[in-house]
Amino acid sequence: MQRHWKGVRSAVLSALFLGMAPIFGKQAILNGLPPLAVVALRTILAALLLFVLIAAFKRPFLHIYPLGLVGCLLAGAINGIGSLFYYSALGRIDAGIGQLLYSFYPLFVALWLWMDKQPPSKLTLLRLVLAIPAVALLTMGGTHHLDPLGMGMMLLSAALYALHLPVNQRVLFDVPAPTVTLYTLTAMSAVVVPAFLLIGPVRLPTTMNTAWPVLGLTLVTFFSRITLFLGVKHIGGMQTALLGLSELLVTLGLSNVWLHESLSLLQWGGALLLAIILLLSGIDKAPPPSRPLPTQGGWLSWLRPRGLPGH
Repeated sequence: MQRHWKGVRSAVLSALFLGMAPIFGKQAILNGLPPLAVVALRTILAALLLFVLIAAFKRPFLHIYPLGLVGCLLAGAINGIGSLFYYSALGRIDAGIGQLLYSFYPLFVALWLWMDKQPPSKLTLLRLVLAIPAVALLTMGGTHHLDPLGMGMMLLSAALYALHLPVNQRVLFDVPAPTVTLYTLTAMSAVVVPAFLLIGPVRLPTTMNTAWPVLGLTLVTFFSRITLFLGVKHIGGMQTALLGLSELLVTLGLSNVWLHESLSLLQWGGALLLAIILLLSGIDKAPPPSRPLPTQGGWLSWLRPRGLPGH
């Protein structure tokens, strides 16, 4: 039970930080930085910050076994590509509507875990069912500009973000969360930085007006990733994803106050449904990720933590 609540706290903290990310990202874009510059700078700066802290204070966390490293690099590459779509979409649509569409990612997480022979519990399925009308209500009305291409890119980003969680869940079976965070962010940087340099335009912050949103985004990326993987380690990718829906409430509130993006009564009704989903997390007794992972039949069965039998 203590492990469960530690995971819940970590997942909620991650959602709090993640909810701030589109606000800082949208502000940086509005202040003149290209979307690819925003995603490249926040990723590499967060990775460098974490590397410096681990190298200075927790050097043993730099160690990881080869297959675990492969898993982190795969997850980071997937999430890096998803980040490119996310911030490209954010350049076309409002932060609020973008985060609403991104909130479909728990459905994708359920799909990827089901393919890996890890079906959700009945209560988890109920929470997923409630999530559909919640997000539907949240996307209705309001004053948002609906760009079909931007919306499509945001949904693709959600699917890719969801895909990296089951991969990292297997690595987190026996690797500390800071280690997984470091190598995942490093792989993300290896994807987004070349994309920024090759596709361009290559433009860096030159004033405090463009620099402060990037610095804010770097810090929330740093803290959100560590708490995200702590949540995945203790309660699994599915439960972390459902609790992560609370980031939507953070984004909606901040976008309403900070970016002046208004919401309708229907959208606030959807927010209420999301709050109910979060409350149900306290009684959802889904099997913890520390149970033996499936080693046969699942699409990720090749990624076996140390000590688990092979085929």
